[in-house]
Formats: sequence, structure tokens, C-alpha cells
Amino acid sequence: MELTKSRIILYNAMIVTMDAQSRVYENGAVVIESDVIIAIGQSDVILGQFSGSHHLHDLRGHVLLPGLVNTHVHTSQQLGRGIADDVDLMTWLHRRIWPYESNMTENDSFVSTLLCGIELIRTGVTCFAEAGGQHVSSMARAVELLGLRACLTQSIMDSGEGLPASWSAQTTDQLIQSQKELYEKHHDTAEGRIKIWLGIRQIMNSTDRLLIETRNLAKELKTGIHMHIAEIQFENQVVVETRKVNHGTVTFLEKIDFLQSNLLAAHSVWVNDDEIDYLSRAGVKVSHCPASAMRMLGFAPVTKMIQAGVCVSLGTDGAPSNNRMSMVDEMYLASLINKGCQAFATGTTDPTALPAELVLRMATIDGAKTVLWDNEIGSLEVGKKADIVIINPCSWTMIPIHDSISSLVYSMRTENIVSVLCNGKWIMKDKKILNVDEGDVISQAKQASKELLERAGISIPKRMNVI
Repeated sequence: MELTKSRIILYNAMIVTMDAQSRVYENGAVVIESDVIIAIGQSDVILGQFSGSHHLHDLRGHVLLPGLVNTHVHTSQQLGRGIADDVDLMTWLHRRIWPYESNMTENDSFVSTLLCGIELIRTGVTCFAEAGGQHVSSMARAVELLGLRACLTQSIMDSGEGLPASWSAQTTDQLIQSQKELYEKHHDTAEGRIKIWLGIRQIMNSTDRLLIETRNLAKELKTGIHMHIAEIQFENQVVVETRKVNHGTVTFLEKIDFLQSNLLAAHSVWVNDDEIDYLSRAGVKVSHCPASAMRMLGFAPVTKMIQAGVCVSLGTDGAPSNNRMSMVDEMYLASLINKGCQAFATGTTDPTALPAELVLRMATIDGAKTVLWDNEIGSLEVGKKADIVIINPCSWTMIPIHDSISSLVYSMRTENIVSVLCNGKWIMKDKKILNVDEGDVISQAKQASKELLERAGISIPKRMNVI
């Protein structure tokens, strides 16, 4: 006699599926077998259909969302939270972040990724795109342990001023080869939860050869490219002067046929209408990081990009440029900032800009599209992976609820997230991180960050009269 496989059944929940029909089940249930959703629908129908030995979870009116997808985060920068507040971008890079990153050890990267991963889980993230960091093998070890899903990327630069000696000594050939080796070692590992992408840190630190060979290798490996693009006006000025184009980074990348549907363009703040059209026609995906952009970069033309057909998702950026790795905060900021941006640009307020349901898409299914994983994640549907966030709305932060969808964007706080599943497994349950000892990670992070800043020679000025 064939034994019925044990299944997880979550029922008596509001399920916001984020599927193509935007279906919301007011009293819904989802059935998980192994790592996959095998049924979803009304609770009474699902409970009547599935009998036997299952793990039943009465969610008592909690809300189910697809796992959030953070499409731009520097996990290896988590130990640097607070080392570069209130400084301009070039100071941020040359005097704080590059000395910090170039002095990292394998263990620093491991502990930093664990610490970042804990914050991501607690804020509802099940999948993230690493924006380019150090010691990718250590990142992969941490991701596997945490139970998260990730597209990991090495920080790649082969030219430019201000690079630490250990980085400037690497040749283009060595950088390309190291990415091939990372792909061979880690791609599709951890039960398929880890993908290896190729990285370009930014155009001011990239030769044309690095750009073209990266583009070609990504096509050969059938993987993505993650690159910071059009972050600041100075970047565009440098590109105009050195690459002899009439505007900036996107214009040049279009000229060399670098714009492809597997390119994740982080930030894309300083783009004009022609460049938005280039991004749209090429199918480039954009990660909008509202907090980080407001801190150092400027107003990205997000509404224009979306209207032009560009897939725009959300990211937090790294701890030194945001401090909070919370996609919950980014959803809230994205809507408000872009409403304000419309008023600034046109002189007329438009409260309908970036409405709540669109912001939810940016954080879920459009995030999945950005990381080229929407065939498996980003929405709650039969056949997709069981990446699920459970939200308790019954607290002072969200009650009363008159519009459940807007409440998820404008009222929800991190503390409303109670449990998270990734790949069909609990990685946080009843607010307890399951796969690592959170207290131990925090202790390790305190010590590692102190030693790292000492090695890097980074000293943070006192702001007030500390006694």
C-alpha cells in the first residue's frame, strides 16, 4: 500500500496570491508537498479535498503573501552598518566601503551574510539578489544554512581610480575566470536555492573588454548580470567624457549591445527618456531602492519607467547606504516617495502614483521577474515553490483594516511578520529564526565588525560631545 506523503496545510487565512488574476482568498488554504504548492483555494474546499496525516495549521485570519524578493542587497556589507552615514557617494566608496570590503576575511563575509539574512527573513524576504560583494563562497555557505534563496554575485572591477591594491592587481582575465569557477562550484546548489550571476560593480571601474566579455559569458552560462547603473550625475559625466556618447551609462551600454533581458540595473536614477526607452526595448530589469536613493542618489523616474514597460522591482541596498534591510519599509517608502516625486516633477500632486497593489507587485512577482525566477516564485500558485510569508494583522500597527491590500503597504510593520517558509521549509516560525542561533550570530558580528574596522583603518568621527 502506497503511503500518502505528509503535507503542510495552511488554512483559515487571507491569501494574497499575486497571480495574473490578482486573486485574493478571504478564507483560503494552501497545500504544500515537499517544496511545492500543490493546491490553493477556499479553506472548506481544500480541507474537504485533502484528508489523512497532514500538518494542519489554523492561521486564524492571518495573511499569506508570496515571499518578498529583495532585488538589490549587499550581504557582505552588513558588518559596516553605520560606517558611512551622511557622506557623499565618492567618499562613501573610496574612504569607507572599499577599505572595509578589501579587508574582509572569508569568516567576515560568512558572519555578515548570516546577520543580513536574519534581518531579511524577519522582514519577509525569501529570495534576494546579491549586488556584488566579497568571498561569494562564504555567502553561499551562509545562504544554504539560513534556508534562503539567492542570486549571488561577486564584486567585479578591473579599472579606475581609488581601488585598493589587492583589487587593482587582478586582471580582467582573472576576474572573468573567478566568476566561471564560482558558477561551476555553487550554481544550482542548496536544493536549487542558489544561483550564481555575473557582476559589474559600476561602469567607472570597468573596461569595455570586461563589459563585453561579461555579457558574452552570461549568455553562454544562461545567467544574469547585476550592475549599478546611472547612480549619480557624475557617473554620466565621466561616461560622456571617456566613452564619447551624448548622455551617460545607459546610452553607452546600448551602443555596445550590453542591454539585455538578463541585465539587472540597480538604481537607474539618472536616465533620460531615450534611455528609458532603451531599457524597455531590451527588457532590462530595474531595482529601485527608495531609501538608498533618497540618501545619496536622487529621484529615479520610476513611474515613467513602469509606464514605458520596464519591469521595476524593489531593493534595500546595503547596510552602509540604508541601515535597514527591510522590504516592508521599502514598500512604504516607494509609494510615498514616488507620489512626492510626481508633484516635484509636474507641479501637480498625484496620490494615485504607485498605488498599493502595484507596490506589492514590485516586491513579489516583479521581483521574481527581475531575478529571472518568476517561473517558480513570486506568486502563490499551484506548481510554484512554497516561499510564503505569514502576517499577523491583529496588532496596533494595522488595526482597523478597511482595505486589506493598502494596509499591507501603508500600515504593516516588520513586527507583523510572524513566520516564513522558503522552499517548503520553515525558516522562521512564531518569530523564531530556526536554522541559526540568532544570539550567537549577533555576538560574532559585534566582534568581527570591530576587528574589521581596525584592519581597514576606518575611524568614525564623533558627532557630539561624547563623555
